[in-house]
Order: sequence, then structure tokens, then C-alpha cells
Amino acid sequence: MDYLSLINKYYPADDELRRVLLHHSRQVADRCLQIVRKHRELPVDVQFLEEAAMLHDIGIYQCNAPSIHCHGSEPYLRHGPIGGDLLRQEGYERHARVAERHTGTGLPGYEPETLEEQIVCYADKFYSKSKPDRVLTVAQAAESLEKFGHEGVLKFLSWAERFE
Repeated sequence: MDYLSLINKYYPADDELRRVLLHHSRQVADRCLQIVRKHRELPVDVQFLEEAAMLHDIGIYQCNAPSIHCHGSEPYLRHGPIGGDLLRQEGYERHARVAERHTGTGLPGYEPETLEEQIVCYADKFYSKSKPDRVLTVAQAAESLEKFGHEGVLKFLSWAERFE
């Protein structure tokens, strides 16, 4: 799969939204790759992991988040399921599952199950599209998850123990 072709399809203009998406996705993908380099014992499909990390936010353009140049009509919380639908339509079921399961530590009905889904979800929590130069610590990322409930924080911290 050439993930850049899909990004080009849904983000054809060389504009700020595309730059935000590519920068954030590369940050997440690089952290995912760093995790698997550090933990070679993890049975991960590395190529798929990188592709899925690069595509996990493909649905943001349909959402209303002006601070990151998204001017769609959907609530931002729906960008994962929207991305999942787009990727599924393209024939990429595994990638779709990662996209729809990366928000928070998983929304009800969309919890990360596979190791790759968990790694992308975990890695995503360290980077913000609205503050692209900021990298959160584990403690800061955990604190930011409190809005989704303490159970999600505990899940994130268990991933931190496994992936850091």
C-alpha cells in the first residue's frame, strides 16, 4: 500500500491542513517505529504499523476544528470512525480499524484490540495537531486523558509500562 496516494486523494491541496496532517502523522508513525525498535519481542507487522499510523487521522477534513484548519461539519470526536469508513471504502479494513480505534484510549465500541491498534493509539497521545512542536510526557498525556474517564488513564499507563 502506498499511504501517500490515499493522503493525496483526500488532501489534494498543498495547504495548511495537509501540512498539519502529515506532520502529526509522521510524529505518531516515528514514535510507533521507535517502540518496535526498542521492543523487538513484540509481534508487530512493522510496515502495516507505519502505514496505519500515517493514515490514522485521514478523516479530520470532514470535521469542524478550525484551529487545525478543518472546516467540515462533523464533530471532531467523530474523525476516527469517519477515517475508518473512508479506509474501509478503499479496501483497507485493518487500517480502518486503527483509524476508528485511536481516539482517547478507545471510545465505546471502538476499543483498540490488536497490538498495532494499541501502539498507534498510545503513540498518538503524545502529539497535538494544534501544538505541533509540543511532545507530552507520559504523565502529561495521562493527565490529558482524564476527560475520557479514569479507566482510560489506567489503560494508557498500562501501555506505557509495556511500550516505554
